Amino acid sequence: MRMFKQSQWFLKWVLPASVSALVGAILLGTLYWAAARTDEVAAERQKDLVALIVSKIQSSVAHDQESATVWDDAVTKAKERDHDWLDVNLGQWMNTYFGHDAAVVLSADGLPIYRFIAKSAGSASPEELHLAYSPLAKRLRERLVAGDQEGMSDRVLSIGESDLTYVGERPAVVSVKPITSDTGEIEQQAGEESLHVAVRFLDRDFPTELGNEYQFAEMQFTTTMPPDKRHSQIALTSKSGLVMGYFNWHPFEPGTSVLHATLPVVGLSVLGIFIAASLAGRAIWRRSVKLNSNRQELQHLALRDPLTGLANRAHFKSELAARLQQVLPHDCCSVLYIDLDRFKAVNDTYGHPTGDRLLSLAAERMREILPDALIGRIGGDEFTALLERIEADEVVTIAQRIVVCLREPFEIGGIYVSIGASVGVAIATGTNANADELTRQADIALYHAKAAGRNAYAVFGDHMDELLRTRRKLERDLRAALAAGTQIEVVYQPVYFADSSGPCSVEALARWKHPELGPVGPDVFIPLAEEIGVIHKIGSFVLEDACSLIAELPSISVAVNASAAELASPGYPLRVLSTLAKWAVEPARLEIEITESLAISAEEETERNILMLRTAGVRFAIDDFGTGYSSFSRVQNVTVDRLKIDKSFIGRIREGQNSAVVEAIINMARAQGLQTTAEGVETNEQRDALKSLGCDNIQGFLMSRPIARGEVMALLHAGHKSENA
Repeated sequence: MRMFKQSQWFLKWVLPASVSALVGAILLGTLYWAAARTDEVAAERQKDLVALIVSKIQSSVAHDQESATVWDDAVTKAKERDHDWLDVNLGQWMNTYFGHDAAVVLSADGLPIYRFIAKSAGSASPEELHLAYSPLAKRLRERLVAGDQEGMSDRVLSIGESDLTYVGERPAVVSVKPITSDTGEIEQQAGEESLHVAVRFLDRDFPTELGNEYQFAEMQFTTTMPPDKRHSQIALTSKSGLVMGYFNWHPFEPGTSVLHATLPVVGLSVLGIFIAASLAGRAIWRRSVKLNSNRQELQHLALRDPLTGLANRAHFKSELAARLQQVLPHDCCSVLYIDLDRFKAVNDTYGHPTGDRLLSLAAERMREILPDALIGRIGGDEFTALLERIEADEVVTIAQRIVVCLREPFEIGGIYVSIGASVGVAIATGTNANADELTRQADIALYHAKAAGRNAYAVFGDHMDELLRTRRKLERDLRAALAAGTQIEVVYQPVYFADSSGPCSVEALARWKHPELGPVGPDVFIPLAEEIGVIHKIGSFVLEDACSLIAELPSISVAVNASAAELASPGYPLRVLSTLAKWAVEPARLEIEITESLAISAEEETERNILMLRTAGVRFAIDDFGTGYSSFSRVQNVTVDRLKIDKSFIGRIREGQNSAVVEAIINMARAQGLQTTAEGVETNEQRDALKSLGCDNIQGFLMSRPIARGEVMALLHAGHKSENA
């Protein structure tokens, strides 16, 4: 009986308890092991992520610099030591856009010509900055002299030197880059380049920002290893092997969290243990899936443009090459190179947030048009797209749709922004499809689309290579002509009173005598000058010559043409007024001719400049009136002094309809208190008709072709003598 009771007790209590304890111990041990292993894997993955981030800090700072250091304007402004420009573009902007804490621009002899230290830099002194960057600047200068180009690629446009070092007592990434030409048009002596120094501190707010961005708990920077062994850390080591400090953080411990959640359940029963184990396994799996998902998300971000979500330059290039290798012999593949027109003007007028939003909206429209295509943003306002297995005719239709779609206004924050797009198209079939060659051809086609007036598309043809080389040579020759000051000259076409034979004013016109090509028409070199950014030099040259002429002829006025780029420049009014003052010319004797479209749709800066000059007494005229898109009602609101009727109306003025149009223009101008000038008068009949209609002045080959300065002097002096006689 006693043995039976003992057996019953054993069967009821001891064996179940032993089995439960054994199962619980095994399960508990398994949980502890799984938790520790999970924590270890999570910690290692976090370390790998931090190591990846640290390795890219230096390259990202250097890459940020190239957005402003590989730039013709930066080369010129550094040489001119234009501190205001350097402050805006190489100091303040680098701090605002990329978070750089300090910047220094060094001259060719190694002396600082500009220095910027942000508030975030704290007490960093110029001397401390000098000690930090001087070894790197010296090493970079030696490499430049030696012609070393190691490390340059399609993505890295210039060599540089960077390292982890101390600025005073603070660890920082210090990067030095040469300021070089982006077009190659500015010749620089090797080793004589200005240098740009960028500094990004790694302590204080940086670890916190890093931790918040990547969800690292208690992220901090310390100069020594943390005493708390539960913290993970990554050492920051300079190129010389010096340990600058450590990034340390409390590691994410999914296993420990799960274990603490399941301990109470383990004590309830074996069933509870198994249920808890199942739940723990499921929780561990979810945690692992989340970690893996985060890693995949990081990989995705590394391949995508963060602003638009499109493929970035590197991913598009690699994906393009990979897909073209799989093309079948008869498959048609096309690359589209898309550039947003007038994006820079929108960015400058409304600010970077509006510009960023505009890029996102433009990308959305492209995705709607090309839902199945590979689209990439390769930088700034430039995009590329790969079209696979689409015939050439349909590709052209798609390019046209992109131009039309991006021409439609964008609504951003209650304002409507209108831009446009130029599209270059390159098409290849089967094995002829090479990634680099297709991209190059699309880029050339884009160039031709822009040259055709923008807001258009162009398909690459073999003739474009030669045209591009000719165009590039013409660009170089124009720059050389302006630098030498010997080929560009000013001629003058007299303007006469309609009711007499006497001249009342002259119009100054630029001419280019090319040493090889002979005379190059203004319809060729003026748009070219606007595109390459030298129209200001031509305008200044013409204005200077015109003012010097009328300074010797006190009874005459002069008209000069102004481009949209000149009138939008903040310094244009000062340049005009200072030139007038230099030659002691009354502002009312100068008339500036602008296009009809510019007068009607002028931007805020242009309107402000026109108002400033008109207040000073300078007069304005609308050139080639009647060829634009404006109506008479819109012109009535434009503040100008004269309308110059386009020669297309004068040539057939005897015809009833043209005569009525000219008469309407003259009557409208007279009602608004405006003067009128008829251009392209070539016959006595045209002159008589204009005189009868009440036109004030006439201009054309009937009276005089454009003549040189000396001939103008002789003509006007002769006219003055005849009047006195």
